[in-house]
Amino acid sequence: MVKKRPAILVVNDDGITAPGIKVLIEEMQKIGDVTVVAPEGPQSGTGHAITIGKPLRIDRIYIYPEVEMYKCSGTPVDCVKLAVNKVFKGRKPDICVSGINHGLNNSINVLYSGTMSAAVEGAIEDIPSIGFSYDDLEFDADFSQCRPYVRQLTEQVLTNGLPKGTLLNVNFPKVDRIKGIKVCRQADAKWAEEFDERRDPSNRGYYWLTGVFQLRDKGEDTDVWALQNGFVSVVPVQFDMTAHHAIPILNSWDFKTD
Repeated sequence: MVKKRPAILVVNDDGITAPGIKVLIEEMQKIGDVTVVAPEGPQSGTGHAITIGKPLRIDRIYIYPEVEMYKCSGTPVDCVKLAVNKVFKGRKPDICVSGINHGLNNSINVLYSGTMSAAVEGAIEDIPSIGFSYDDLEFDADFSQCRPYVRQLTEQVLTNGLPKGTLLNVNFPKVDRIKGIKVCRQADAKWAEEFDERRDPSNRGYYWLTGVFQLRDKGEDTDVWALQNGFVSVVPVQFDMTAHHAIPILNSWDFKTD
């Protein structure tokens, strides 16, 4: 009996023509049958946004041979929702992979990332999901070192599964030679934002967001440390945002009743 190839959903937030998604499609074709639903244009920084109050559109396009491919007018999360409900028609793909994003989504960036939010939505739908990101913002970024790790991690998830409610946040360093994989935790860091005030040609004021990444974590078990030391960082992420350790503290408070 011929073993059935896994059904793989590919999404991203850089847009359907981004070089990163091309690499991901090529690697996934070596593993299974690929379906792509991706934004028609860049959607970086959209987080878990969804489209309400205006129509959503998906259109079949033909770019890569033997790949069922759709561009979507919405956000990365919209892409996953439409893929599950309309493209796959309620049946679940065997895995959802998102990326490869141009730029890191380590540490606190996971909250803002459209790439990771697409993967989170996959996990919410009980689909094993991975978000891939690479520390290179350039359009012509060289993803060659990422390729074997993309395949290996995808195959491991297909073989072993993931704990319920969990997905993987995978980031690749830009180094001469990747040393290997480190399973680690999300580093404690934040962005210290600044809003650069400028004037447009009509002399109206506007603001341009800038900022500095502030690392508050010196641990050697974090994604930031792994990337700085030439390793692929793999962080298991959950969408249950309950601070379970805080529940006993809150229950010790003296709540008054009327």
